[in-house]
Amino acid sequence: MTTTHEARAIDPAVLKQLREQDDAGCARVPVTDPEGGAPLRCCLRHSEAGERIVLVSYAPLRRWAAETGAEPSPYDECGPVFVHAEECDGPTAGPGYPVELHGARRVLRAYGAQGHILGGRLIEIPKERATEVDHALREVFADPEVALVHVRAVEFGCFIVEIRRR
Repeated sequence: MTTTHEARAIDPAVLKQLREQDDAGCARVPVTDPEGGAPLRCCLRHSEAGERIVLVSYAPLRRWAAETGAEPSPYDECGPVFVHAEECDGPTAGPGYPVELHGARRVLRAYGAQGHILGGRLIEIPKERATEVDHALREVFADPEVALVHVRAVEFGCFIVEIRRR
């Protein structure tokens, strides 16, 4: 079945801004990741030991709204995400859900074109079956009012990735 949606890493121009001053207005200090495993939103994979990374505050809905002219407030949220400390090559995966960043419990939060939440869907899919998330996303995007979906971790509420129609 054809994938009708695509995962979006944080745009390189936005990453450049976040590395200088994040969405909370702070300049963050990069670190060398001693063990690896940090979920990187710049390239949609986990970090490797020894890579330079930085934890920044990121407001994904605010950034989307600025790009599209929507008004996200009061749904605007700012939270922590890991990115490479320097520019990277971006994602290497195809158009579907980035299975490497999958955890067993995720929330698919759907937003309409005006930036308002249309609904959410809890998915409990083991990591070894992460490709099944694309099916759940197709179901969410079956609603023509859905403009984008934010995938978030259940336990911490962290933003994982933005999904848009192709």
